[in-house]
Amino acid sequence: MKPRINFVTLGVLDMAAMRAFYERLGLVASSASNPNVTFFDANGIVLALFGYNDLAEDAGIKAGPVPTFRGVGVAWNGTSEEDVDHIMAHAKAAGATIVKKAKKVFWGGYSGYFADPEGHLWEVAYNPFMPLDARGHIQLP
Repeated sequence: MKPRINFVTLGVLDMAAMRAFYERLGLVASSASNPNVTFFDANGIVLALFGYNDLAEDAGIKAGPVPTFRGVGVAWNGTSEEDVDHIMAHAKAAGATIVKKAKKVFWGGYSGYFADPEGHLWEVAYNPFMPLDARGHIQLP
């Protein structure tokens, strides 16, 4: 068995609004998308949007109220501190809320956080210890 992550699925309340946000962010919806699910190619991983209650039902659990903090963050790594600043500004212009302004951090990198319109957290980071290859994939030491 070779472990891998192929999809990250976000449970969303308003599919149309969230699809529009991620398209403004620069992702392109796949033709496999439909009114109930949206798929985006995120450079080798699929970012999927699926109804919040439908995702819970699919997993066989009760959805409950949407928490303010979900205990999960998605990361978007930049190639430099300037790239992180650019991504953060782009996300804000697309409708994101800046949760934590990008700054130098204790582990030697540079990062900040934004939240999409429904509160899913995204870390935007530059990590000089884990460079990106030509495809934009992290190279772990």
